[in-house]
Amino acid sequence: MKVLVCAKQVPNTNEVKIDPVKGTLIRDGVESILNPDDANALEEALKLKDKFENVTVTVISMGPQQAEDMLRECLAMGADEAVLVSGREFGGADTWATSNAISSALRKVGDFDLIFAGRQAIDGDTAQVGPQISEKLGIPQVTYVQGFEIKDNEVIVQRQLEDGYEVVSVKMPCLLTAVKELNKPRYMTMKGIYNAFEKDIKVWGFSDLDVPQEKVGLKASPTRVFRSFTPEPKGAGVMLNGTSKDQVAQLIGSLKERHVI
Repeated sequence: MKVLVCAKQVPNTNEVKIDPVKGTLIRDGVESILNPDDANALEEALKLKDKFENVTVTVISMGPQQAEDMLRECLAMGADEAVLVSGREFGGADTWATSNAISSALRKVGDFDLIFAGRQAIDGDTAQVGPQISEKLGIPQVTYVQGFEIKDNEVIVQRQLEDGYEVVSVKMPCLLTAVKELNKPRYMTMKGIYNAFEKDIKVWGFSDLDVPQEKVGLKASPTRVFRSFTPEPKGAGVMLNGTSKDQVAQLIGSLKERHVI
């Protein structure tokens, strides 16, 4: 069984700030990490490798050369191979253009049985790339996967809903997007780290993929961001002291001052 995992290197959004003038993310000095939902996707692929024989796991990512560090981490966790799609032609891509490039890379890998991806990336939160890839590959998809099992050539999936889950049956090959409830990603091992640096990461540029120039990169991206900003901080809360009767009187007086009542 050949299992592919789509992964992305993202800035740690706990440390990201927005440039108030340009309205863009300030990435300088911000740590880059494996996208959390993609780590869950990789873990589920590795669990299949642990459970069944003849399972290979290949991780595919699109990004700058520095994304090789993230792919080394995936190899150290247990992936067999890693592919980086990188080149100036892919720069500035939105979800539509990104899915065009990645789906082309997945076709080049070929003969896959299952594709895992994270539900969404924390630097965009669109949850669009996974579903778009499946549409362009012409395979079924199930999103928000919180549990699944394989029976013969069929996948039985628990798909997360706001108030529970639904059970979906889908034939392979298919694409599944993972949520954090699916599993707990494993840590790298010392042996895994050593082996990761013994492996070569394939780097595919624009000329290596069968995709037209007009379908990748910034010029091919229909998305336009009107404005990005950091919300103004809310005012500090006010503590009311005294007895319950005193607190009620203070609250009513405060609301009258603001013409709420």
